[in-house]
Amino acid sequence: MRILSIVGNRPQFIKAAPLSAALAAAGIDEVVLHTGQHYDRALSEVFFEELGLAEPRYSLGVHGADPAAMLPGIRAAVAAERPDWVLVLGDTNSTLAGAQAAGAVAVAHVEAGLRSFDLEMPEERNRIAVDRLSALLLCPDEQAAAQLAAEGIAGRVEVVGDVMADAHRLFAPVAAARSRILDELGLEPGGYVLATIHREANVRPERLARIVAGLARVDGPIVFPAHPRTRAVLATLPELPFVPIDPVGFLDMTVLTAGARVIVTDSGGLQKEAYWHGVPCVTVRPSTEWTATVAAGGNVLVDDDPDRIAAAAAAAAFPANAPQLYGDGHAGDRIAAALYASRP
Repeated sequence: MRILSIVGNRPQFIKAAPLSAALAAAGIDEVVLHTGQHYDRALSEVFFEELGLAEPRYSLGVHGADPAAMLPGIRAAVAAERPDWVLVLGDTNSTLAGAQAAGAVAVAHVEAGLRSFDLEMPEERNRIAVDRLSALLLCPDEQAAAQLAAEGIAGRVEVVGDVMADAHRLFAPVAAARSRILDELGLEPGGYVLATIHREANVRPERLARIVAGLARVDGPIVFPAHPRTRAVLATLPELPFVPIDPVGFLDMTVLTAGARVIVTDSGGLQKEAYWHGVPCVTVRPSTEWTATVAAGGNVLVDDDPDRIAAAAAAAAFPANAPQLYGDGHAGDRIAAALYASRP
């Protein structure tokens, strides 16, 4: 069996590492295509190096997030490789382009069924569109599967867990052994706040200014790895309560996550990583697709209100006896089995 996997941004590289290993172990021939949605070395190449990913056979070099620009290259790869499946991950524009470009080839969607119910988010619109195009819908939990049933989705639905949990299981011990980021930044475990802001809505100057005002009221120090587009807007704001640092690799980010007192973020992946590390999370969005982390008490939504950001960060505590969420860290094996069982 041959599959064409579409990746394009930092979270997808992280998910691809354990998944590619599981596919290879199952005897599946995987061809990887990198759209180029994330092209900065700190957001792309470093992840291939750290996670042991093979160089993608196809690199489109789109250098942007326009799915229309990705379609011709993906269609050409589909025609050349003639895969049994086109596999897409998550909710990015690369995900959407991969599903749209598959043509007559069946689409398998990893992280199917997630919903924030906020159609103002482009990611939410992508999730809905990709699920409707998919023949195999690979869900992280039963709630996502129930959502697909409620929507009447026609494809085959399998609950497999979250491949990010696989990455956490495999790479957290490696990160703890190899990363020196806390020493380099002069940080003590439990003695700092980790903040990341990168979503398009949150880097608009007025929203980012409100988020920064909230962070200014949080007892620090604050560690803020800044996405390039975030850094550009931060440069226009006066009196930052932190000094932005460059984006860090996955291993360093894993150690920063594990050691934080609280995490303030708009990242979907970091909401889960915080939960698996037992670190309380404050999410600066009005909604989240990872609703189980909120229901379990490990995550709180505060949008961009400075007072709520400061109050939530001050009160943050991870719940005792928090339930296991999003599988056992072996989603990749289940995905491989589902691809075989559902082979077109």
